[in-house]
Amino acid sequence: MRFNWRILSLLLLMVPFADALAQEHRQHTPGKANQHMHRRPVDDLIRDFESPERDAYQKPEVVMAWLGELHQKTVMDLGTGSGYFAVRLAAAGAKVIAADVNDDFLDKLKQRINKLELEDRISLRKLEYDSPQLSDGEVDMVFMVNVYHHIEDRIDYFTEVLNGIKPGGTLVVIDFYKRDLPVGPPPDHKVSLFETMTELNEAGFKKFELDIDEVIVGKGDYVVLLGNSGSGKMAR
Repeated sequence: MRFNWRILSLLLLMVPFADALAQEHRQHTPGKANQHMHRRPVDDLIRDFESPERDAYQKPEVVMAWLGELHQKTVMDLGTGSGYFAVRLAAAGAKVIAADVNDDFLDKLKQRINKLELEDRISLRKLEYDSPQLSDGEVDMVFMVNVYHHIEDRIDYFTEVLNGIKPGGTLVVIDFYKRDLPVGPPPDHKVSLFETMTELNEAGFKKFELDIDEVIVGKGDYVVLLGNSGSGKMAR
């Protein structure tokens, strides 16, 4: 399904809660989605993140093919977790910044990187909850899977994300639809598609077209937002 950015821009301007969202206080502690996830031990989470069941619904091969050419691009895998996509991005030729707020995830991922001898392709970055900690124009792509709903102060956060992406760079957000699904967090922890578009617009992503692709074939469990100035989709 394709939306013209001009129509979306008019809709976004009509959203009454956009200003209120911009006034949220910065979040320095885990939000409810993080607290919900970390009720379980990290080893259990990693086992689920790397499971065949996740492969079946996440379809990483479809996602990677959809991303296109990544050779020599610098990509931040924001909220990398176990490195499920970080190692795939590196295998595709990207220089990966695997970033997370959780020390345990990063420690486990460091062991994985060493075992796979990917030290020259993947670097680790510890994040605070309220910042992607990107330098201006540092990356070609910010890539997020099942992470957007974890971020609390999203307008300020994605203003920083935008500044960290090179001109002509890309923002990719893959997350759960806000409804009951067989995978993912409860609906009240999720962010609706319309709210996501509103927040990204408020953060500075203004001239874009939006493509929605149901990566989970036939179920619509995921929404995919692609930003790429080269193709005119969610451009900076």
